[in-house]
Formats: sequence, structure tokens, C-alpha cells
Amino acid sequence: MPRDPFANFERMRREVDELLGGAFEQSSLTHRRGFSPRVDVFYEGDPPQAVVAAELPGVDMSEVRLEIRGRKLLIAGVRHAQPSEGRLYQQIEIEHGPFRRVVELGADVATDRASATYDDGILRVEVPLAQSEPEARTVPIGSARRSVEGGGTENGGDR
Repeated sequence: MPRDPFANFERMRREVDELLGGAFEQSSLTHRRGFSPRVDVFYEGDPPQAVVAAELPGVDMSEVRLEIRGRKLLIAGVRHAQPSEGRLYQQIEIEHGPFRRVVELGADVATDRASATYDDGILRVEVPLAQSEPEARTVPIGSARRSVEGGGTENGGDR
């Protein structure tokens, strides 16, 4: 399976942001609304399946949409902010708002057999890998001759 060079980009951006003291989050260069949930992608089982585990604590699953197109899994939804009436915050790190995460799967999958569960803040999506066609197969060769509609002959026949 080819490795996606951008798979760890969000994690690296977060680490650099921590090193720079949140400069990216506070700059006018990034006006992010919402957040991007962290995910793990792995393959397991016999028959094999792709598994995507997404951190979504505090998210109402009725507001989450899952969609698979080809080799891409879309996870979209919203995490609502907690009521803040009467609170004076010193620090806010829990991200909220809309989110949309597209996860590239490294193999063809059987989308019709996908399933998802949510437990203890983790959304787990399981998608069986598509069974591949045999490497080689015999291809029948048909006749190139075609008859004219209505039973005529090849050279036009009687009309």
C-alpha cells in the first residue's frame, strides 16, 4: 500500500503550534471554525477490513454523517460548546463547532458492508476490504458478425 505523505500533516501542525505557543491559532492566517478530529486508521481481521477510529467525545452521534466514496471516508458533524453562562474562563482548549474529516483508505473497500459503533468518545468505522478479482481470467471471444434487425443478411439482404 502506498503511504500518504500528508497523513500526519494535521498532527505535525498541532505540534509546531504547541512549540510556537499557539501562534498559528491566534494569527489572522488561519480562521478555522470548528475542529478536525484525530483519527487512527488500521487494517485487521480475516477477512481483512479497514478500521477508522475517530476521537469524538462530547459529540451527539445523531449529528454525525458518515459517507464512503471510493477509497475516501468522510466524517462530518458538529460538537456544541458547553453553556458558559456565569463562567469566567482562564483557558479554553476543548474545540467545538462543525467538523469535516476526509480519511483516505489505502485499499478498495466494500462500502455496502460498512458498519460503525460509538463507545466512550471513540467512533469506530469498520469497512471490509473488497475482494480482488483473480489475477488472470479467460476472456471469451465473440463473433464480429452482426445480423441486421429483422433477420436480414450481412450484406443488406432483401428489404
